[in-house]
Amino acid sequence: MTDIEQWLPLLIVVFTIFSIILLSLPSTFGADIRFKKDGYPIKTRIQVVVLGDIGRSPRIQYHAISIAKHGGLVDLIGYTGSDLHPKVTSNPGITVYRLSSAPDILKTNNKWLFSLFAPLKVLFQTLSLFYALGYRTPPAKWLLVQNPPTIPTLMVAESICFIRNTRLIIDWHNFGYSILGLKLGLNHPIVQLSRRLERGFSSRASAHLAVSNAMARVLRDDWSLKSPVLPLHDRPFSQFQPLGESQRTEFISQCIATSSFKDELQSGSMRLLVSSTSWTPDEDFSLLLDALVSYSELATRTHPHLPKILAIITGKGPQKEIFLSRIKALTNAEKLSHVHLCTAWLSVEDYAKLLASADLGVSLHTSSSGLDLPMKVVDMLGCGLPIVGWDRFEAWPELVREGINGCGFQSSQGLCAALASLFGSENRRLEDLRRGAVLEGQRRWDDEWDPVAGKLLGLCT
Repeated sequence: MTDIEQWLPLLIVVFTIFSIILLSLPSTFGADIRFKKDGYPIKTRIQVVVLGDIGRSPRIQYHAISIAKHGGLVDLIGYTGSDLHPKVTSNPGITVYRLSSAPDILKTNNKWLFSLFAPLKVLFQTLSLFYALGYRTPPAKWLLVQNPPTIPTLMVAESICFIRNTRLIIDWHNFGYSILGLKLGLNHPIVQLSRRLERGFSSRASAHLAVSNAMARVLRDDWSLKSPVLPLHDRPFSQFQPLGESQRTEFISQCIATSSFKDELQSGSMRLLVSSTSWTPDEDFSLLLDALVSYSELATRTHPHLPKILAIITGKGPQKEIFLSRIKALTNAEKLSHVHLCTAWLSVEDYAKLLASADLGVSLHTSSSGLDLPMKVVDMLGCGLPIVGWDRFEAWPELVREGINGCGFQSSQGLCAALASLFGSENRRLEDLRRGAVLEGQRRWDDEWDPVAGKLLGLCT
């Protein structure tokens, strides 16, 4: 028997396995592909990806809506725990693909268990995301992915783009390693590894969108990214609009959270304060609680002219129950005698009306990197609502101009002082801030998206 005859069976097996692998790879995108929807030509097909709850990712939904509006076909991929924007569910150009969530046993807030379970959770997410991008969805010209989370999102997205001949765009909301650092510490080996992976995978993207000028500068100068880095600020979507006085009165009378206090709110003896939170470590909610306790003490002892406050906190998140128990304890101890504090989870439409009906918005976002900007502030400004917010991070002045459409604070005492000043008998300053907020909110998402992302994707001229 010759050497060739001896090796022939093995070569046949290897060739068969190799052929099966090649045949099982995802289909690729080609320039000759023509997209159609219901018989009508489509400009391009784009996968829009977030490894998170689509319903709680407004920027990703706005991307999808804008792409479809300008003639693109969108495959929107992510988790579907919350209600989606009506323009996502009703648009025939947008198809939503639901990702399977990791088993609950792999979810933990314990620092040591996290290090043990994290690799297993990442493996599950990797397989789920790869299957969705490579097999459940058709080949696309572009893949737009939200970062963070970084692991395994960027790795999977990069692999899919290589296999399917797709161009990758990273939409930078923050740095993934900095958020992970809130849990483990920036010097933790996993955090340092995450930073290197984030920088490595991002270097091969075709383009980058950044939520702030400060973040774009870091990506260009410090990370030395060679592909285009384009600032794309968040701007309010169409449903976030100021309300007229009659509309405000109607909403306050009908909303469950405000109806019991409608007379006081209309007379001005009570002010409506709104804050939206995801109840995560990058928002120190104790700042607001401590400030409201100090405000109550101030109003009771030395400043009896100060109005009461109805504080409504919207949102869902992992630390909500902790703060609800603290709120209950403070209320029982009569530490919030001048404040009524409640939580709410509203539809997008009612949330927009609540913001437009409020007297003041509060942002507790501290920014793990110092470079991102809170979407909630964008929505507030869109409704003409002035802002008080934590301002000790670099990107803050890009959104809120001190004394023009809001003001900053750096402690609970500073927040209490701002509330007392703005809600005092001389409320001319609050009205000046409201006019500034209305002016800032006039620039809308389409005004920002069309000349930046729309032009990049070839959908706008």
